[in-house]
Amino acid sequence: MKIARVETFLVPPRWLFCRIETDDGVVGWGEPVVEGRAEVVRSAVEVLAEYLVGQDPLRIQDHWQVLSKGGFYRGGPVLSSAVAGIDQALWDIAGRALGVPVHTLLGGPVRDSVRVYAWVGGDEPDRLKEEITAQVEAGFTAVKMNAAGRTPPIGSPAETAAVVQRVVAAREALGPHRDVAVDFHGRFSAANARRVLHEMAPLHPLFVEEPVLPEQVHLLPGLVTATSVPLATGERLYGRADFLPALMAGIAVAQPDLSHAGGISEVTRIASLADTFGAHLAPHCPLGPIALAASLQVAFATPNFLIQEQSRGIHYNKDADLLSYLVDTEPFRFVDGQARRTELPGLGIAVDEDAVRAADRSGHAWRNPVWRHADGSFAEW
Repeated sequence: MKIARVETFLVPPRWLFCRIETDDGVVGWGEPVVEGRAEVVRSAVEVLAEYLVGQDPLRIQDHWQVLSKGGFYRGGPVLSSAVAGIDQALWDIAGRALGVPVHTLLGGPVRDSVRVYAWVGGDEPDRLKEEITAQVEAGFTAVKMNAAGRTPPIGSPAETAAVVQRVVAAREALGPHRDVAVDFHGRFSAANARRVLHEMAPLHPLFVEEPVLPEQVHLLPGLVTATSVPLATGERLYGRADFLPALMAGIAVAQPDLSHAGGISEVTRIASLADTFGAHLAPHCPLGPIALAASLQVAFATPNFLIQEQSRGIHYNKDADLLSYLVDTEPFRFVDGQARRTELPGLGIAVDEDAVRAADRSGHAWRNPVWRHADGSFAEW
């Protein structure tokens, strides 16, 4: 069996899919994308495909080494995301060729279901209780929300209180037996994060995500020791070497993205590394169905897994949603906030290829917004 063809598809709302086909007709799908830079990653996949065509698709780990390191310059979001999507597709091919789910190839399942959470925004606090109530009624036991929009370096008492009040509203809607995670999104300075974390701690968030920017990982030890709130990070970290200092700083939750951090191969290694620090895995995944399917396969086989993000109804999904490109949506039917394990081969989903090809004909050019403070200076989005 040899790789015969590698294709990519720009599909709304902001995704990039990768299709790899073998010479005997086995097809695997992956999701290599950097949100807002999908076209750039598409070009990277095309370059990497020059090596892949004609190769044995089952040599997944060897291909990962060559694609990640064979160009001498390595790492970064574009290359790591291109490799990630290809890696997902190769694992999908392996599972389909052998007639088993990827979690079997990873050593077998350690759980029968995976807890997932729903997004509720949080930028508009007046709608927060309504949004959370809807998710609770849908069966979810955990939600995640943004802490704030544009955030100054040092917040005023009113700005700090507004952040905390959002979480108060969430806690009131959820009650004491459900969880809320709060995303700082790298918008907070370390000083501002320390102040807000102190005020937020009595509300018992499941974790606070990206309390500071990923390039400020050296500031995490001070934040970890200053708060009882579990800290999480990792959506903008792309490999084990990036995660090591964050884990050494004491983060409680590692959040690699299966479409950014080298795919299934590297995320399983990140999970093992995190386990040695007593940290848990909560893969970042505000993306499409292939990324989520890959994330779930890792979750089923990872002992130190915590909870899984998913994008159904997320505010980014304007022209398509999580279920738009699937032949059968049953694998993503969440019951009581859980995704049930199946024995479907590969990644466990069937992609609607006709819908994907039709969507690619119009494509997309999604870009994240550029924010500015009131004085006109750049603000972190």
